[in-house]
Amino acid sequence: MSTRPLPPPTTLVWLRDDLRLDDHPAIAAAGPAPTLFVYIFDETTPGSRRLGGASKWYLERSLTALAGRIAALGGRLDVLHGASEPLLLDLARAAGVTRAFWTRRYGGGEIALDGRIKAALRAEGVEAKSFNGQLLREPWEVKSGKGEPYSVFTPFWRAHQALGAPPAPRPPPKKLAAAAWPDGGPGRVAIGDLGRQPTKPDWSTGLAQTWTPGEAGAQARLDAFIDGPLADYADGRNRLDLDHSSKLSPHLRFGEISPRRIAARLEAALAGGQAQARQADAFLREIGWRDFSYGQLLAEPDLATRPHKPAFAAFPFRDDPAGLTAWRKGLTGYPVVDAAMRELWRTGTMHNRARMIAASFLVKHLLIDWRLGEQWFWDTLCDADPANNPASWQWVMGSGADAAPYFRIFNPVLQGEKFDPNGAYVRRWVPELAPAPTAWIHAPWRAPPVERASVGLMLGRDYPHPIVDHGAARARALKALSAIRPGGDEGNEHDA
Repeated sequence: MSTRPLPPPTTLVWLRDDLRLDDHPAIAAAGPAPTLFVYIFDETTPGSRRLGGASKWYLERSLTALAGRIAALGGRLDVLHGASEPLLLDLARAAGVTRAFWTRRYGGGEIALDGRIKAALRAEGVEAKSFNGQLLREPWEVKSGKGEPYSVFTPFWRAHQALGAPPAPRPPPKKLAAAAWPDGGPGRVAIGDLGRQPTKPDWSTGLAQTWTPGEAGAQARLDAFIDGPLADYADGRNRLDLDHSSKLSPHLRFGEISPRRIAARLEAALAGGQAQARQADAFLREIGWRDFSYGQLLAEPDLATRPHKPAFAAFPFRDDPAGLTAWRKGLTGYPVVDAAMRELWRTGTMHNRARMIAASFLVKHLLIDWRLGEQWFWDTLCDADPANNPASWQWVMGSGADAAPYFRIFNPVLQGEKFDPNGAYVRRWVPELAPAPTAWIHAPWRAPPVERASVGLMLGRDYPHPIVDHGAARARALKALSAIRPGGDEGNEHDA
């Protein structure tokens, strides 16, 4: 009597913020076994943030790119929509899954969800493992001498580097095997049916012109950065008018490229002499800052809503809907701030120096709650990262770990003159100021009316008057900050 052969064991890889094949520990662990590659679009997890509009736009295209790469190697990406816990467990049971692998996440709600799913799978005899596929090192690997997380970046980075090079990245698989979708398994959806794309109106034209979501786009960005802007990154990265940024942030946010792959690619530059090493080290520190931010998120799941420094819970924020709207629309009357906010709306990104200037203006000049700014960035950035975004806003506010001196107030005119010295950044994003001479492009209200008229610029008609006077706003901010005085510094000399 013949017996039917048993079906091969099925492996499940649960994909989340790791939409790539290269250096993917969970996919490497799956090996050549028949595998279900599954992405679940889940907006139900308690304690986990829903994606903003720009991130949803980016996600759909990233998933499409990943589906193509998986299919080219013989696999298949299946997409589900709903609550992850019941969907994943139902699928595992229906498919007879024997192994389940995924990449770790670090938000409080995500950790709780992953823990429940891992426990449930193991209780049913499934080998369930999670891996580090997001960071250079796990947060718990980099501890102070007291065994505690670092709250200041520089000693964190020294300790990080003292551990040596991070583990080498893994090569992508050469072949994948698709497991059959089981009878009785959850209903699948097409990526396009997720409905994450804007239609009425479609505001995404600028995003599509700026980004190529997917692993291939990420690798192309890295190649272009290493072959070009990296050569002057340390000195040029703060210049708004020069193209010295890597533009890798959304690719990192969605895991289209691993930080370990970036670090490995930088090794040649680090070994290429003092000048090259300085540039590569400056960029690697930025990747390290991302690790540092994720350590903060792990320690403080409410990083986006609660100040790290308790004194800031009493900060006297102002209720200023008109000011918030002007800031969002890039109509504050301060050209470098407005250029930054318009760049954000058009492209889904913003130069890092511009982020600091724009964020400082909101919280220090307008005294508007940093959480409102963080939420706007969360909705409009393609790279809206659950750790970097709130950690950076708290850094600017002065309430975060390793924050800027809380009393530092960026002068938007001085910042524009220093980092956009010829006005090219402002002219690009604030076209009504394009004819303005460089001498007053960062402060058009200072130009004699006859000069403004000579280039066809009327304040209040073509471009707004400043919505707040810098000197008065600075004095008001210092007064508000002195009321809480975290650390006891007066800080009356900081007008950056």
